[in-house]
Amino acid sequence: MELVFSALLGFALGSIPFGLILTRAAGLGDVRKIGSGSIGATNVLRTGNKGLAAATVLLDAAKAAVPVLVAGHFWPGTEGVAAIAAVAGHCFTPWLAFKGGKGFASAAGALLALAWPAMLACAAIWAITLYVSRISSVSSMVTVVASPLVAWGLGYPQAIPPLVSIAAIVLLQHRANIGRLMRGEEPKVGSSGKAS
Repeated sequence: MELVFSALLGFALGSIPFGLILTRAAGLGDVRKIGSGSIGATNVLRTGNKGLAAATVLLDAAKAAVPVLVAGHFWPGTEGVAAIAAVAGHCFTPWLAFKGGKGFASAAGALLALAWPAMLACAAIWAITLYVSRISSVSSMVTVVASPLVAWGLGYPQAIPPLVSIAAIVLLQHRANIGRLMRGEEPKVGSSGKAS
């Protein structure tokens, strides 16, 4: 039952569509109708409101970190389940017909709660990859794929299984980006393209 409680908590918090809630509250309409149609921070940024985009990043990360921390306190050993469920809830929220964001910010929040030193290392990987590639989706995908290896290298073996699962979810959500990358059509940071 503890695994069930952790999964339900993670999915429930993860499914809160903060990007949509914030943009609507700010009078900017439905963020799903612009850009990539995602509810994540990258698409929220396309409204032109950097503050809302930053708030979306923080809240999307927090809604994955909180259930992991709560699970660790009340049901030790179920943190990984809470982490996976939170990212899944963000990507497949039942409030939006099981559609949601790409999952990267939530994955970062889950990693922060599971193994914060690994999160710091992955933040560096993300920044370097973004600087080199200038493509947001590439930096996100490289970072989530690297995260289990980073966790292993820093001595957090318990975090590896959930991080592998989370990476699979995030890559699935980036399948359209992967297609554009293969066709050479994925826009770089600062371009006018709509993809994210």
